[in-house]
Amino acid sequence: MFKKILVAVDRSDMSIKVFEQALSLAKITSANLMLLHVLSQEEEGSPEALVFPNIDYYPGWNEQSFKLYQEHWEKFKNEGWQMLQSWSAQANTSGVNTEFTQNTGSPGRMICELATDWNADLIIMGRRGRSGLAEFFLGSVSNYVLHHAPCSVQIVHIPMSSQAANVSSAATK
Repeated sequence: MFKKILVAVDRSDMSIKVFEQALSLAKITSANLMLLHVLSQEEEGSPEALVFPNIDYYPGWNEQSFKLYQEHWEKFKNEGWQMLQSWSAQANTSGVNTEFTQNTGSPGRMICELATDWNADLIIMGRRGRSGLAEFFLGSVSNYVLHHAPCSVQIVHIPMSSQAANVSSAATK
């Protein structure tokens, strides 16, 4: 059975389902949970990367832009910590021993490194649903983890009915 479950989450709605499934499995197997959020430019809602122009027409522009970027990044980072703290408290209240960490880097690589370092038996994570050219150019974190993980991997999918509802609601806006 599983004793150590690594739960890779982000700030998407999918992560709620990932966390719920991991918590249910941990309760059944008496496993410990490690919640991981990877700070990355790839995550939806992350601050836009800075682009520094080579033009010296606006001397204070780079400094002001960098300061604004730092403020947005700190807010993004703090929101990640709050999410992890909330879910950790919920799991601990349910009787599941839970830790959490937030790292910066390439999500796939960070997930696999933590799984190795923590000796995880299972990784539970969501899938964005990229396919075709989008997956080719942007990559797939879940695909990377499936091919590089040191343990079993469970991918949580959004049910087709939910995907169809999201598409139809987006089309009507």
